[in-house]
Amino acid sequence: MTIGTLLHRAGVRAIHLQAASLGSVGLCIGLWLRAKTVSQEERGNAERRALFVGLWPSTIWLIGDSVRQVEKGGH
Repeated sequence: MTIGTLLHRAGVRAIHLQAASLGSVGLCIGLWLRAKTVSQEERGNAERRALFVGLWPSTIWLIGDSVRQVEKGGH
């Protein structure tokens, strides 16, 4: 059983994950912009946080593709 199948059975749809993926892009940009407003001592940590969130979109999008395959009837 794949993760796409499990998520589909739990009621998660591909559009939900694609929206979350786009939302994480927005969150990353917001965190990056905020990092420019903090003190120099805190900036490194704030930038790392933005980069960490920036790694999420592609993974979330691909999981959404997996769920879409299940929605279409393919496994």
